[in-house]
Amino acid sequence: MAGFGDRLVAAGNEHGRLCVGIDPHAKLLDAWGLPDTVEGLRRFAEICVEAFAGHAALVKPQVAFFERFGSAGFAVLEETLGALRESGTLVVADAKRGDIGSTMAGYARAWLEPDSPLEADAVTLTPYLGVGSLEPAIELAAEHGKGVFVMAANSNPEAVQFQTAGLVLDDDSPHPRMVSQFMVDECAAYNRGAAAAGAVGHVGVVVGATVAKPPALDALNAPVLMPGVGAQGATMADAEAIAGEVGHLVFPSVSRSVLAGGPDVAELRKRVSELGKHS
Repeated sequence: MAGFGDRLVAAGNEHGRLCVGIDPHAKLLDAWGLPDTVEGLRRFAEICVEAFAGHAALVKPQVAFFERFGSAGFAVLEETLGALRESGTLVVADAKRGDIGSTMAGYARAWLEPDSPLEADAVTLTPYLGVGSLEPAIELAAEHGKGVFVMAANSNPEAVQFQTAGLVLDDDSPHPRMVSQFMVDECAAYNRGAAAAGAVGHVGVVVGATVAKPPALDALNAPVLMPGVGAQGATMADAEAIAGEVGHLVFPSVSRSVLAGGPDVAELRKRVSELGKHS
């Protein structure tokens, strides 16, 4: 079986390089005429699955909006992940997990172990404890043909001061590296084997399309999730500018600009199709 990176690139070639979010927050449930209850959550998720399955390269449920309903919300998330994967649609769980040792291994098994109730094709990870601390997930993903996306340069303004700060490293370089560039470079190291084999790696990153000082992505050799297009103000052209020579690996991530078309399935699909044509 092809690795996650190659499968995602192939899906992008078929459907357009777009990641569509499933973000059932209270205001959006209300806008769709649904109650802010587990049943409203379930109906929202069912509509999204009907609209996006087989029509988007990658679908990204935001775990927090399911988790807020407790175990019942997680049950809906399990149903959603299972339905998307059964349709052959690649799905990334936006869980932003990050820890060390056996705890990180537990998170990895929850989201990446085959036949886990929460099994996804990929999961988002937070590297504040060091990219190396994420190895249980990175290794499990590689074992099962799955992927991870590591936060590197986020689109929220609170991230700018830290993620653009310069690191002085003991690597004989006279120039400091931005924290975000360091994260990308650390991830790139895990993808070198795939590059040598002519394949796309499985350790991707998240880089916001609104980031003023983005890290260089040319050596990553893995998919890039790029939020910020649409409601947050960035355009597809902004995403292309950051992507540079590796545009075929960059997947703009959109949620509000697509979900505003709900609950009409045809309109949701139309928005995905239109955005996918420009990606």
